[in-house]
Amino acid sequence: MSAPETGVPASDRLRLLSCNILAGGRVRSYRDYVTQSWAHMLPNGKRANLDGLARLLDQFDLVGLQEADAGSLRSGFLNQTRYLAEVAEFPFWSHQPNRRVARLAASSNGLLARRQPDEIRDYPLPGRIPGRGALWARFGSGDDALVVVIAHLSLGPTARARQLAFIAELLDRHPNAVLMGDFNTPAQSREMDLLYTRTALVRPDESPATFPSWRPTRAIDQILVSGSIEVEKRWVVPHPVSDHLPIAATIRVPGNVANPGAGAA
Repeated sequence: MSAPETGVPASDRLRLLSCNILAGGRVRSYRDYVTQSWAHMLPNGKRANLDGLARLLDQFDLVGLQEADAGSLRSGFLNQTRYLAEVAEFPFWSHQPNRRVARLAASSNGLLARRQPDEIRDYPLPGRIPGRGALWARFGSGDDALVVVIAHLSLGPTARARQLAFIAELLDRHPNAVLMGDFNTPAQSREMDLLYTRTALVRPDESPATFPSWRPTRAIDQILVSGSIEVEKRWVVPHPVSDHLPIAATIRVPGNVANPGAGAA
């Protein structure tokens, strides 16, 4: 991870990370989905995996999580978003439970921030099978606000199309926006065109592969920003948190735009 360039005010910079953490589980091959399926429903080893992730997070100002467990059997009834916030010393966190399977699993999106958001909203995403969501956060107000959305989209293209249209409505009036999460489709795919057409978000020139974590070939985890925001660097963090690798970005927000990293250590 490169050091900030000299001559640029630190307050203009924001360090972002997004990751699907699979409730703290580890997958080292496709075979593990079958042979280790029992382990995904038990808390064994998951807190140690989270501790490894937490050691990376002090380098970032804003973190988006997908498939964080909100407190069920598979996590040892631990709210994993809260746990990561406390261990990595983020003063503010929020989570959005999306899908609960009795007491066995409770998937959620999560947000860790150095600065308290001015507003948080939870939106269920459309789909034939419920259980997907978008976590919406606003820092600042008016045209100087930065809006951040964390989302985990469906596997099927029909459901994803409806979800992308919904997210486009959430962002179409916000000139300074960040959208990050597990999209299950590349940022350059044609189905993403609607998002770039109807919002201020811009298509990245390239996206690093994040999945599967043991031999990444698919760029399905994304950090997208509006045209008002400069991306200095976008990269994959070589830390196998789950079956996904985390994706990170260093961005520069305009001087008038609220910065969630303000006051970070």
